[in-house]
Amino acid sequence: MIGEIDISELIAALSNHRERITDILFIVGRPLQVAADGRLHEVKLPDWPIDRLTPLQTETIAFNLMRKNPKLFQDLVRTGSADFSYRLPDGTRFRVNVYSRQQSYNIVMRKLSAKVPSIAELGLPSAFYRIAQERNGIILVTGATGQGKTTSLAAILNEINEKEAVHIITLEDPVEYIHLPKKATFSQRELGTDFDTFAHGLRAALRQAPQVILVGEIRDRETMEIALMAAETGHLVFSTLHTVGAGNTINRILGFFTIEEEHQIRYRLADTLRWIVGQKLVPKVGGGRIAVFDILYNNIRAKETILKGEEEGRTFYDIMRQGSPYHMQTFDQHLIELYRKGLITEETALAYCVRRDIVGREIDRIKASRGEKTSDIEGLELDLEGEGRWRRR
Repeated sequence: MIGEIDISELIAALSNHRERITDILFIVGRPLQVAADGRLHEVKLPDWPIDRLTPLQTETIAFNLMRKNPKLFQDLVRTGSADFSYRLPDGTRFRVNVYSRQQSYNIVMRKLSAKVPSIAELGLPSAFYRIAQERNGIILVTGATGQGKTTSLAAILNEINEKEAVHIITLEDPVEYIHLPKKATFSQRELGTDFDTFAHGLRAALRQAPQVILVGEIRDRETMEIALMAAETGHLVFSTLHTVGAGNTINRILGFFTIEEEHQIRYRLADTLRWIVGQKLVPKVGGGRIAVFDILYNNIRAKETILKGEEEGRTFYDIMRQGSPYHMQTFDQHLIELYRKGLITEETALAYCVRRDIVGREIDRIKASRGEKTSDIEGLELDLEGEGRWRRR
């Protein structure tokens, strides 16, 4: 049987196995694995000769991780998964998800950074400084799981902490970055330990005299409704959604409500929404990953599009593409800039772009300015004497 000490030593060994580890995975039928740079890597440890994890081994690890909180066992049985945080003796912290699969348990542990990052350290766009200066309204950071949304939000809160003497309440699942007070005062609360649902935690937060509220994720209508109300009453609300693109984000919010409510919700969003930031992590030249952003600021054009919906000639993509004076940008513009700086490859830019035609043309311009070959069709000529086909010179 694996003991608590063995488990902590095993997790410590895995977390230090290689550079840039983001996750540790215990999956039944698979060897020990870690994720780094977006890829899984098998791990062989001399002290733990495990070729394939058995259901008993993963269950033992899971139960030892959860044993100090009986409520987690109830969550696991009732919902099929349990979320919580775990700390090693050396202070290294993890966000943990235990989930059932075919009558066995698997575990994924996300390694958390001990230091709260700054906007400058992460190299985030200048818009993030503007975002940190907002006084009220809703700001959404969107993207798939594991794309760095929590890290970006932590950097924004750090900037506020450096500049403003305000009360910041965070509702997280779980708490990932521990913010030490500088000018601001933090009340960081964890789902399952300090509150039962984001909606209930957010409703209670309105009675706790905050100026800034972070909601880990908006998952349902009730949470969205309370977030709108908080923004309307002068609070600055940050949250995340698992959407890609500003248009999809607006549609996702509208989807929480009935068709009859859509008109009213569009007006409320037009008044309270300040920024939508989309985020992806893409492979970086030389290893690792780099963040790519699309950024929408709610200016007059964006407000009109929120109210009336997108149509030809009026899309959020066009607004972001033409909105550089307002610190806006599209994913495609950011990818092109990263390619120009040599931080990503042409293949990466084309694989992650939204409009391949636009990105392809811009890459060709960059390559032409460098004197590089711009197209595979160069070196061909039309065979007028034959069948009118292209042939190589």
